Amino acid sequence: MTTLLYDGTFEGLMTAVFEVYEYRFEPATIIATENYQSESIFTEHHEVITDQQKADRVLKKLEINLGKKGVSQLLRVYLSESEHAERLILSAVSSSIQHPKENILNNFAAIDIMDIAKITKSISREVHRMHAFVRFEKLQDEVYFSKIEPDFNVLPLIVSHFKNRYRDQKWMIYDLKRHYGIFYDLTDVQFFEPALEQTQQLKKTENILHEEEIQYQKLWQRYFFKTNIPERKNLKLHVQSLPKRYWKYLTEKL
Repeated sequence: MTTLLYDGTFEGLMTAVFEVYEYRFEPATIIATENYQSESIFTEHHEVITDQQKADRVLKKLEINLGKKGVSQLLRVYLSESEHAERLILSAVSSSIQHPKENILNNFAAIDIMDIAKITKSISREVHRMHAFVRFEKLQDEVYFSKIEPDFNVLPLIVSHFKNRYRDQKWMIYDLKRHYGIFYDLTDVQFFEPALEQTQQLKKTENILHEEEIQYQKLWQRYFFKTNIPERKNLKLHVQSLPKRYWKYLTEKL
Protein backbone atom coordinates (compact mmCIF):
# COMPACT_ATOMS: atom_id res chain seq x y z
CA MET A 1 0.00 0.00 0.00
CA THR A 2 1.28 3.44 -0.94
CA THR A 3 -0.06 6.52 0.81
CA LEU A 4 0.17 9.74 -1.18
CA LEU A 5 0.31 12.88 0.96
CA TYR A 6 -0.84 16.13 -0.66
CA ASP A 7 -1.27 19.75 0.46
CA GLY A 8 -5.07 19.66 0.84
CA THR A 9 -5.86 21.74 -2.26
CA PHE A 10 -8.01 20.50 -5.13
CA GLU A 11 -5.08 20.99 -7.52
CA GLY A 12 -2.92 18.97 -5.15
CA LEU A 13 -5.51 16.19 -5.08
CA MET A 14 -5.65 16.09 -8.88
CA THR A 15 -1.84 15.95 -8.95
CA ALA A 16 -1.95 13.01 -6.55
CA VAL A 17 -4.46 11.22 -8.78
CA PHE A 18 -2.14 11.77 -11.76
CA GLU A 19 0.85 10.35 -9.86
CA VAL A 20 -1.07 7.25 -8.79
CA TYR A 21 -1.05 6.28 -12.46
CA GLU A 22 2.27 7.90 -13.36
CA TYR A 23 4.16 5.81 -10.80
CA ARG A 24 1.77 2.86 -10.93
CA PHE A 25 0.97 2.87 -7.23
CA GLU A 26 -1.31 -0.09 -6.59
CA PRO A 27 -3.02 -0.21 -4.18
CA ALA A 28 -2.94 3.46 -3.22
CA THR A 29 -4.65 5.86 -0.86
CA ILE A 30 -4.58 9.66 -0.92
CA ILE A 31 -4.60 11.74 2.28
CA ALA A 32 -4.14 15.45 2.96
CA THR A 33 -0.96 15.94 4.98
CA GLU A 34 -2.81 17.78 7.76
CA ASN A 35 -5.16 14.82 8.23
CA TYR A 36 -2.50 12.13 8.12
CA GLN A 37 -1.87 9.91 11.12
CA SER A 38 1.03 7.47 11.25
CA GLU A 39 0.11 4.07 9.89
CA SER A 40 1.79 0.68 9.66
CA ILE A 41 5.56 0.62 9.11
CA PHE A 42 4.84 -1.44 6.04
CA THR A 43 3.04 1.46 4.36
CA GLU A 44 5.07 3.37 1.79
CA HIS A 45 4.71 7.15 1.62
CA HIS A 46 4.89 9.43 -1.37
CA GLU A 47 4.91 13.21 -0.97
CA VAL A 48 2.97 14.96 -3.71
CA ILE A 49 4.18 18.36 -4.92
CA THR A 50 1.25 20.21 -6.48
CA ASP A 51 1.76 20.51 -10.22
CA GLN A 52 -0.80 22.56 -12.14
CA GLN A 53 0.02 20.87 -15.45
CA LYS A 54 -0.59 17.41 -14.01
CA ALA A 55 -3.80 18.59 -12.37
CA ASP A 56 -5.01 20.13 -15.63
CA ARG A 57 -4.33 16.90 -17.52
CA VAL A 58 -6.49 14.95 -15.07
CA LEU A 59 -9.29 17.52 -15.25
CA LYS A 60 -9.16 17.58 -19.04
CA LYS A 61 -9.45 13.79 -19.19
CA LEU A 62 -12.32 13.79 -16.71
CA GLU A 63 -14.15 16.47 -18.68
CA ILE A 64 -13.89 14.31 -21.81
CA ASN A 65 -15.19 11.22 -19.99
CA LEU A 66 -17.68 12.77 -17.57
CA GLY A 67 -18.41 16.24 -18.94
CA LYS A 68 -18.23 19.52 -17.05
CA LYS A 69 -21.11 18.44 -14.83
CA GLY A 70 -19.18 15.34 -13.79
CA VAL A 71 -16.09 17.37 -12.93
CA SER A 72 -18.31 19.71 -10.91
CA GLN A 73 -19.67 16.73 -8.97
CA LEU A 74 -16.18 15.57 -8.04
CA LEU A 75 -15.27 19.11 -6.99
CA ARG A 76 -18.30 19.11 -4.70
CA VAL A 77 -17.19 15.83 -3.17
CA TYR A 78 -13.84 17.46 -2.40
CA LEU A 79 -15.56 20.53 -0.90
CA SER A 80 -17.73 18.28 1.28
CA GLU A 81 -14.64 17.66 3.46
CA SER A 82 -15.81 14.08 3.87
CA GLU A 83 -13.21 11.74 5.30
CA HIS A 84 -13.89 9.53 2.28
CA ALA A 85 -13.61 12.31 -0.33
CA GLU A 86 -10.18 11.33 -1.72
CA ARG A 87 -11.08 7.66 -1.89
CA LEU A 88 -14.37 8.36 -3.68
CA ILE A 89 -12.73 10.69 -6.20
CA LEU A 90 -9.91 8.22 -6.92
CA SER A 91 -12.50 5.46 -7.31
CA ALA A 92 -14.50 7.56 -9.77
CA VAL A 93 -11.39 8.42 -11.79
CA SER A 94 -10.40 4.74 -11.89
CA SER A 95 -13.86 3.69 -13.10
CA SER A 96 -13.84 6.48 -15.66
CA ILE A 97 -10.53 5.26 -17.08
CA GLN A 98 -11.79 1.68 -17.22
CA HIS A 99 -15.04 2.72 -18.94
CA PRO A 100 -14.16 5.86 -20.96
CA LYS A 101 -17.29 5.70 -23.11
CA GLU A 102 -19.66 5.61 -20.15
CA ASN A 103 -20.60 8.32 -17.68
CA ILE A 104 -19.84 6.19 -14.66
CA LEU A 105 -21.41 8.79 -12.34
CA ASN A 106 -24.80 7.56 -13.55
CA ASN A 107 -24.09 3.99 -12.42
CA PHE A 108 -25.91 4.16 -9.09
CA ALA A 109 -25.58 0.40 -8.64
CA ALA A 110 -21.97 1.07 -7.60
CA ILE A 111 -21.70 1.91 -3.90
CA ASP A 112 -19.05 4.62 -4.37
CA ILE A 113 -21.09 6.32 -7.09
CA MET A 114 -24.15 6.28 -4.89
CA ASP A 115 -22.14 7.87 -2.09
CA ILE A 116 -20.95 10.57 -4.51
CA ALA A 117 -24.55 11.24 -5.51
CA LYS A 118 -25.63 11.56 -1.85
CA ILE A 119 -22.79 13.97 -1.08
CA THR A 120 -23.44 16.18 -4.10
CA LYS A 121 -27.13 16.31 -3.22
CA SER A 122 -26.30 17.45 0.32
CA ILE A 123 -23.87 20.06 -1.04
CA SER A 124 -26.49 21.38 -3.48
CA ARG A 125 -28.99 21.70 -0.64
CA GLU A 126 -26.47 23.68 1.42
CA VAL A 127 -25.69 25.98 -1.52
CA HIS A 128 -29.43 26.65 -1.95
CA ARG A 129 -29.72 27.52 1.73
CA MET A 130 -26.76 29.88 1.53
CA HIS A 131 -28.48 31.67 -1.35
CA ALA A 132 -31.59 32.04 0.78
CA PHE A 133 -30.27 32.66 4.29
CA VAL A 134 -27.14 34.79 3.90
CA ARG A 135 -27.81 38.16 5.58
CA PHE A 136 -25.63 41.20 5.00
CA GLU A 137 -24.91 43.96 7.52
CA LYS A 138 -23.71 47.39 6.44
CA LEU A 139 -20.43 48.27 8.13
CA GLN A 140 -19.04 51.71 8.88
CA ASP A 141 -16.84 51.57 5.77
CA GLU A 142 -20.04 50.90 3.74
CA VAL A 143 -19.07 47.35 2.88
CA TYR A 144 -21.90 44.83 3.27
CA PHE A 145 -20.71 41.96 5.44
CA SER A 146 -22.09 38.50 6.20
CA LYS A 147 -20.75 35.68 8.33
CA ILE A 148 -21.68 32.06 7.67
CA GLU A 149 -20.90 28.68 9.17
CA PRO A 150 -22.02 26.04 6.63
CA ASP A 151 -21.71 22.31 7.15
CA PHE A 152 -19.65 22.07 3.96
CA ASN A 153 -17.02 24.27 2.32
CA VAL A 154 -19.48 25.84 -0.12
CA LEU A 155 -18.03 29.35 -0.27
CA PRO A 156 -16.43 28.78 -3.71
CA LEU A 157 -19.79 27.54 -5.02
CA ILE A 158 -21.79 30.65 -4.09
CA VAL A 159 -19.42 33.29 -5.52
CA SER A 160 -21.15 33.67 -8.90
CA HIS A 161 -24.63 33.94 -7.35
CA PHE A 162 -23.75 36.86 -5.11
CA LYS A 163 -21.52 38.53 -7.68
CA ASN A 164 -24.40 38.56 -10.16
CA ARG A 165 -27.01 39.57 -7.61
CA TYR A 166 -25.09 42.32 -5.83
CA ARG A 167 -22.77 43.63 -8.51
CA ASP A 168 -23.47 47.30 -7.62
CA GLN A 169 -22.18 47.19 -4.02
CA LYS A 170 -19.10 46.05 -2.16
CA TRP A 171 -19.66 42.97 -0.05
CA MET A 172 -17.82 40.38 1.99
CA ILE A 173 -18.80 36.87 3.12
CA TYR A 174 -16.71 35.21 5.83
CA ASP A 175 -16.75 31.51 6.78
CA LEU A 176 -16.34 31.33 10.56
CA LYS A 177 -15.63 27.62 10.58
CA ARG A 178 -12.89 27.64 7.93
CA HIS A 179 -11.45 31.09 8.66
CA TYR A 180 -11.48 32.51 5.15
CA GLY A 181 -13.82 34.62 3.07
CA ILE A 182 -14.59 36.30 -0.23
CA PHE A 183 -14.61 40.03 -0.97
CA TYR A 184 -16.22 41.77 -3.95
CA ASP A 185 -14.84 45.23 -4.81
CA LEU A 186 -17.32 46.08 -7.62
CA THR A 187 -14.98 44.48 -10.15
CA ASP A 188 -13.60 41.14 -8.99
CA VAL A 189 -14.11 38.61 -6.21
CA GLN A 190 -11.05 37.79 -4.14
CA PHE A 191 -10.49 35.15 -1.48
CA PHE A 192 -8.90 36.32 1.75
CA GLU A 193 -7.65 34.97 5.08
CA PRO A 194 -7.76 37.59 7.85
CA ALA A 195 -5.03 38.07 10.43
CA LEU A 196 -5.72 36.68 13.90
CA GLU A 197 -6.63 40.08 15.36
CA GLN A 198 -9.07 40.71 12.51
CA THR A 199 -10.78 37.35 13.04
CA GLN A 200 -12.26 38.39 16.38
CA GLN A 201 -13.60 41.59 14.85
CA LEU A 202 -15.28 39.66 12.05
CA LYS A 203 -16.92 37.32 14.55
CA LYS A 204 -18.45 40.21 16.51
CA THR A 205 -19.39 43.15 14.30
CA GLU A 206 -21.58 45.07 16.77
CA ASN A 207 -18.98 47.81 17.21
CA ILE A 208 -18.35 48.40 13.51
CA LEU A 209 -21.92 48.51 12.20
CA HIS A 210 -23.04 51.53 10.20
CA GLU A 211 -25.61 53.73 11.98
CA GLU A 212 -28.08 53.08 9.17
CA GLU A 213 -27.69 49.34 9.74
CA ILE A 214 -28.40 49.66 13.45
CA GLN A 215 -31.61 51.57 12.75
CA TYR A 216 -32.61 49.16 10.00
CA GLN A 217 -32.16 46.13 12.26
CA LYS A 218 -34.31 47.69 14.96
CA LEU A 219 -37.00 48.53 12.41
CA TRP A 220 -36.96 45.03 10.90
CA GLN A 221 -37.11 43.34 14.30
CA ARG A 222 -40.06 45.50 15.27
CA TYR A 223 -41.83 44.70 12.00
CA PHE A 224 -41.20 40.99 12.43
CA PHE A 225 -42.56 41.10 16.00
CA LYS A 226 -45.68 43.08 15.07
CA THR A 227 -46.61 40.92 12.09
CA ASN A 228 -46.16 37.66 13.98
CA ILE A 229 -49.45 35.96 14.86
CA PRO A 230 -48.97 33.64 17.88
CA GLU A 231 -52.14 31.64 17.11
CA ARG A 232 -50.74 30.64 13.73
CA LYS A 233 -47.33 29.67 15.04
CA ASN A 234 -46.16 26.31 13.69
CA LEU A 235 -42.67 25.79 15.09
CA LYS A 236 -42.23 22.34 13.54
CA LEU A 237 -42.90 23.64 10.03
CA HIS A 238 -40.84 26.75 10.69
CA VAL A 239 -37.78 24.73 11.75
CA GLN A 240 -38.25 22.40 8.80
CA SER A 241 -38.12 25.34 6.39
CA LEU A 242 -35.54 27.33 8.34
CA PRO A 243 -33.20 25.09 10.40
CA LYS A 244 -32.22 26.50 13.80
CA ARG A 245 -28.51 26.53 12.99
CA TYR A 246 -29.14 29.51 10.69
CA TRP A 247 -31.13 31.55 13.20
CA LYS A 248 -28.15 33.22 14.89
CA TYR A 249 -27.31 35.01 11.62
CA LEU A 250 -30.80 36.31 10.89
CA THR A 251 -31.67 39.85 11.99
CA GLU A 252 -35.24 38.91 12.88
CA LYS A 253 -33.96 36.19 15.24
CA LEU A 254 -31.50 38.33 17.17
